[in-house]
Amino acid sequence: MTQKSSNQMWGGRFAAGPDAIMEAINASIGFDRRMAAQDIAGSRAHAAMLAAAGIVSDSDAEAMREGLLTVLSEIESGEFNFSTALEDIHMNVEARLKEVIGAPAGRLHTGRSRNDQVATDFKLWVRDQLDAVDGALQALMRALVSQAEAGADWVMPGFTHLQTAQPVTWGHHMMAYVEMFGRDLGRVRDARVRMNECPLGAAALAGTSFPIDREMTARDLGFDRPSANSLDAVSDRDFALEFLSAASICAMHLSRMAEELVIWSSAQFRFVTLSDRFSTGSSIMPQKKNPDAAELIRAKIGRIFGANVALMTVMKGLPLAYSKDMQEDKEQVFDAADNLMLALAAMEGMVKDMSANRESLEAAAGSGFSTATDLADWLVRVLDMPFRDAHHVTGALVAMAEGKGVDLPDLSLADMQSVHSDITGDIFDVLGVHNSVASRTSYGGTAPVRVREQAARWKEILG
Repeated sequence: MTQKSSNQMWGGRFAAGPDAIMEAINASIGFDRRMAAQDIAGSRAHAAMLAAAGIVSDSDAEAMREGLLTVLSEIESGEFNFSTALEDIHMNVEARLKEVIGAPAGRLHTGRSRNDQVATDFKLWVRDQLDAVDGALQALMRALVSQAEAGADWVMPGFTHLQTAQPVTWGHHMMAYVEMFGRDLGRVRDARVRMNECPLGAAALAGTSFPIDREMTARDLGFDRPSANSLDAVSDRDFALEFLSAASICAMHLSRMAEELVIWSSAQFRFVTLSDRFSTGSSIMPQKKNPDAAELIRAKIGRIFGANVALMTVMKGLPLAYSKDMQEDKEQVFDAADNLMLALAAMEGMVKDMSANRESLEAAAGSGFSTATDLADWLVRVLDMPFRDAHHVTGALVAMAEGKGVDLPDLSLADMQSVHSDITGDIFDVLGVHNSVASRTSYGGTAPVRVREQAARWKEILG
């Protein structure tokens, strides 16, 4: 591909091209080449519409559409010579199209501007990314549901403040993340619906005097409708910000789960064993098996958060309509999207491969007086004791057990009756961790029957 100087592309307005510094700061081809497929799809739809509207001849439109496929083939095969002098993917493609088909290429830009062209390309790219995240989230959720089904009745400690609180089931804990990622999936799908309006035809900012058919290009590109205001269409990037916002919330959920996997796989917990595929060794300590994939997920999340803040900062002070500041919109989104997809894939792989250590989970579930709430509930339910009184009695029994160096089920009936004489031997029926989790049958509770119901519900949703 022959390189052309910038002033050749701009025509007669400028007598000389920018110097090297201006070229470096102005060019975006180093990153926006990622939108090549979207740019060419938009241009092919635009060419077809121009012919249908009688603005260009059918032969010129066909030449443009076929020529664009040739250009796309060159890009995909790695044969295309990108030029920084041509600034961006749009000008690179148009210049190469002229070399391929000649004069008809000059008609392609009729009735549009780079402003609506880049907005359309970027929307198409973000939409494709939302679809990719949708699929990755579903894959991760299926892996979590499988873990939940396998351990629906395995007991483990539930925590608050990272202190033992009450027994829960492994399946319940896995399903908690299914719910979180399910909301992330909803945000992704909501964002896609909201952003699915086509900017093409808004031109520079005011629309165009050519009799274009914006409904046709919107339909051909899979949009629900054309955007209703040309100023808005070229001047906002809230669709990218909404993607970054949804990505940030999802990333936060990934980071929380990664943190738990780091803790759970430690020698102090031994709740899970991560596969060798998602762990590394130490260069000096042969016994080490490090949860590096989880740690890297936890770290990469900062880049996604940063992208969200960075683009919000770019956009916050811009008057309508287009400003060159908006060229800084893409690198942040590209980087965040790459890291989110990598984190989702790594988390899915870890969840699919990890083994929960049932014995360690169960041993930990009964520690830390985890059935104290069950004891208090029994006092309320059986002895008709006000809950605050039951809380006090239970606290005294916990203190007694702690003083003896035992757990609640290890206290004798006499010990318990020394605190409250009406306690009977039936109390021991609720102090076992299996009895505890089985009793939590309220909707959304940790009882195995409820876990299996929720797993079945999500399997049906995910298909």
